[in-house]
Amino acid sequence: MEIERKYLVDTFGWNNLNKPEGVKIIQGYLCSQPNKTIRVRIKGDKSYMTIKGESHGISREEIEFEIPGDKAQKLMEKFCDTLIEKIRYTIDYANKLWEVDVFEGQNAGLILAEIELKNEDETFLIPNWITQEVSGDIRYYNSYLAENPYRNWSNTHIQ
Repeated sequence: MEIERKYLVDTFGWNNLNKPEGVKIIQGYLCSQPNKTIRVRIKGDKSYMTIKGESHGISREEIEFEIPGDKAQKLMEKFCDTLIEKIRYTIDYANKLWEVDVFEGQNAGLILAEIELKNEDETFLIPNWITQEVSGDIRYYNSYLAENPYRNWSNTHIQ
């Protein structure tokens, strides 16, 4: 079970933060429906297939397994109409691991942070470079961004 919260990141605060080196991620979706998504991802020198179930609050079932890189590349080329490109940074803050995605390509300008939790009621400290929670907003799901890139959003669509 995946339990995570998602947040928008303040660009100025993020750019001024001392951070580790990021990892390039390219991912595409083989299936993107409300009750299931099937994703293929190349993360650095490893590749994965991920199947996620329907979201219930901030929780959903997730199965992920490693696949050969050449298979991931072929799946993306043959079955994924659009791809998500981003650099992921892993930040340790107050004994919690935050994953911060700086999007590139059609989603450039968007920076999202996620924190994975053990339960939905778990408490944690929020870094000062976090602005607004968007956990329940489907516009910030990667599967949505693949089909509706951030660059195409009108100013009234962006919070």
